[in-house]
Amino acid sequence: MEDEAGVRRRWPPLVVLFLVNVLNFYDRQALGAVTEPLRREFHLSDTQLGALTTVFTVLYAVAGVPLGRLADTWSRKRLLAIGTAVWAGLTGLGGLAVSYGMLLTTRLGVGIGEAVCAPAATSWIGDVVPPGRRARAMAWFMMAVPVGGMLSFAVTGPVAQAHGWRVALALAALPAAALVPALMCLREPGARGQGPGAGEQQAPRPPSSGPWPLLKLPAFWWIVASGAVVNFVLYSFSTFLPAFLTRFHGLSVARAGFWTGIGSGVAGILGALAAGFFGDRVSDRRGRGRMSLAGGAALLAAPLAFCAIRLPAGRAALAIPLIMAAYGLLQSYYGLVYAAMQDLVAPGLRGAAMGTYFMAMYLCGASFGPLVTGGLSDHFARATAGSGAITEAARALGLRQAMYVIPAFSLALAAVLWAGARAMDAANPPE
Repeated sequence: MEDEAGVRRRWPPLVVLFLVNVLNFYDRQALGAVTEPLRREFHLSDTQLGALTTVFTVLYAVAGVPLGRLADTWSRKRLLAIGTAVWAGLTGLGGLAVSYGMLLTTRLGVGIGEAVCAPAATSWIGDVVPPGRRARAMAWFMMAVPVGGMLSFAVTGPVAQAHGWRVALALAALPAAALVPALMCLREPGARGQGPGAGEQQAPRPPSSGPWPLLKLPAFWWIVASGAVVNFVLYSFSTFLPAFLTRFHGLSVARAGFWTGIGSGVAGILGALAAGFFGDRVSDRRGRGRMSLAGGAALLAAPLAFCAIRLPAGRAALAIPLIMAAYGLLQSYYGLVYAAMQDLVAPGLRGAAMGTYFMAMYLCGASFGPLVTGGLSDHFARATAGSGAITEAARALGLRQAMYVIPAFSLALAAVLWAGARAMDAANPPE
């Protein structure tokens, strides 16, 4: 049983890392709240709008592997402080963009900065939190996804409506001025794997000589595949839901951003809390329980999202709660699956594991989600318009048709997670 002093030592880094991750997702999703103003100012197609997220995620993914390995060998607080300063500064610089190309370039820099966050922070959490509390700790950390998204949409949309999207992006950069000094004041754990998170019952561990031992863990690759699918869905959601509410249901930019932010924040927080509460109760030595629970949540999300998209125009009051319930179920993925990965992987490989996971899931999932959804939206809009000009009504119907990728890929996610649960059994057979 951990003593009270150990609990007190654990909370300061958990709180600061949570706030850093909030800013991570605030800045990452800031463009989603201003999709329509950007489209009109730079005369963009939905494919080009999706590409803004794609270039970010591709560079984020590629940079994640070496930065994840660096998180296993260098000071994590320094790495996080540098990354936070870089991504926040370039988010603010995006407000000065005078062309689509310049905006695209700033998003590349944001991707490099943000690539340090998850590998360094989850490795740190794995060292300070005991195995029996790990799902709750990971759920707390990943609750930053809905909280950051809620603040980003709820603040950026109204600010953009009142003062323009450039001011909204500049505002997104400001919290880094407080978070970077807070990071530098933290005390890091000692050697990797020597804190409360060490000594758990796990599969035999190879020495930490590089990321190559991960290739021998089939369960790890099922987790990677699940990350690609869930991020395909969630990045399509965050990129295009405000535009869907504006175009198809007639909400203003401010109202679409506000309700997307509040809805995703509340639903995501509830999903994260449920993941932490139930994740530690279904966990066992083999790790199957957490993966199976995440698969069940994805299965429930599919019909909710389908019904939300299927509703006719003007029914936003019903569509928003339905799709947010689906979002909350999908958000439970992080606390459950990240905890399962920490159980599976050796302490000295956790940063490399997260870097590898992020590279694969972003290159194979998140980078394609907005691009594919945007391409489908343009395709269906052209089909609706026929030989005539593409009207705003055609764009609205095209985007609605494209949004059906969300329930379709939710079903695929459930299948992948259940396959991963079986692989966890194989990796840790019962005694």
